[in-house]
Amino acid sequence: MSKTKVLIMGAAGRDFHNFNTFYRDNADFDVVAFTATQIPDIEGRVYPTELAGSLYPAGIPIHDESELLGLIAKHDVDEVIFSYSDLPHEVVMHKGAIVNAAGADFTMMGMKRTAVKSTKPVIGICATRTGCGKSQTTRRVAEILKAAGKQVAAIRHPMPYGDLVKQKVQRFAELNDLKKHECTIEEMEEYEPHINTGTIVYAGVDYEAIVREAEKEADVILWDGGNNDMPFYQTDLLIVVVDPHRPGHEESYYPGETNLRLADVVVINKIETADPDDVEYVRENIRNINPNAVIVDAASPISVEDASIIAGKKVLVVEDGPTLTHGEMQLGAGIVAAIKFGAEEMIDPRPFTVGKLTETFEKYPEIGQLLPAMGYGEQQMKDLETTINNTECEGVVIGTPIDLRRIANINHPSTRVTYDLQEIGSPNLEEIVNDFLK
Repeated sequence: MSKTKVLIMGAAGRDFHNFNTFYRDNADFDVVAFTATQIPDIEGRVYPTELAGSLYPAGIPIHDESELLGLIAKHDVDEVIFSYSDLPHEVVMHKGAIVNAAGADFTMMGMKRTAVKSTKPVIGICATRTGCGKSQTTRRVAEILKAAGKQVAAIRHPMPYGDLVKQKVQRFAELNDLKKHECTIEEMEEYEPHINTGTIVYAGVDYEAIVREAEKEADVILWDGGNNDMPFYQTDLLIVVVDPHRPGHEESYYPGETNLRLADVVVINKIETADPDDVEYVRENIRNINPNAVIVDAASPISVEDASIIAGKKVLVVEDGPTLTHGEMQLGAGIVAAIKFGAEEMIDPRPFTVGKLTETFEKYPEIGQLLPAMGYGEQQMKDLETTINNTECEGVVIGTPIDLRRIANINHPSTRVTYDLQEIGSPNLEEIVNDFLK
């Protein structure tokens, strides 16, 4: 029998995981290429043979998604595997129609073929959209587990944008490890808060190899999801975060709706800043879609280092990059802080952007008067620093999960916004996690 020719559509994360768990050593299939999107400069590279396995001695080429139709025709592709996250259902099906019209099958893999089984209990934290508040929810669960005397390893959804062989298995226990592994801003935003609270973080490319290392030092594995992707591991307790600032998205984005249907616990975050009608709309959707899920109400109250840098001033607000781009949010912690502490004006950064930041606004024009902290590579980080310093403002409000001043020289007065998860009433995460441990 001839092999089934497969192309995997991805964004340097779920695509590699699906390949590793199902296709890598499967002689019935020939994976002819990956396509990539969302991530700058990932195309034109190769998934290396060290990771691809013995069936692929030359590795597997990675192309830009714009080449999809040509690749299907060139390789006579039988099946296209859709393997990235946080897209509206309608957009996913448009891509399916394009693939089907080219003659190939269009497949979205479920967890049966892709979720790795750990030897330790696994608590998963996922969401229905990018920017719902997974990070602070994961930190809260880690805090509860450690208070119960458990050793915790947080395994973060992949962001392997560098040397894939070097990034096969990564362990982060101190801030110097961020430099050691040549992390991007996006990676630092996810790893640094865990490190600062004493939680060991694992990440990389090969998630079975990663969990086997984490199991050596952890009593409980904490899956820290990315975007609104499904867990890479079989979870014993799945907590899913929803955002009432985007009511209805919990049932209209892929694979966020899948997460909601899988959830044991649903956290309605940001209740303190959302419209009460939107909160109730989301609550009703949860009850209709997953009536057995436990619902936890929560807030993410903000604080700032120095409110005087905001009050009455013209400020530039810098927010988490992915939340603004493919997360489509126009309101983050920095904006909330600017409003709360009385900024006179929020300066539009677009006239001051350079290089990669200019390209970001061209690709995502709906971002508005915010600056996304994009830093997928050294040049993009430099362009971010230059754009901040070019902007004519009286202060900079840093709404990113990390302190940008550690990696960028900001010439303007600046203040950092921080936020943590705070449950409201009962049931709460402490009760739920402690019951789970019993």
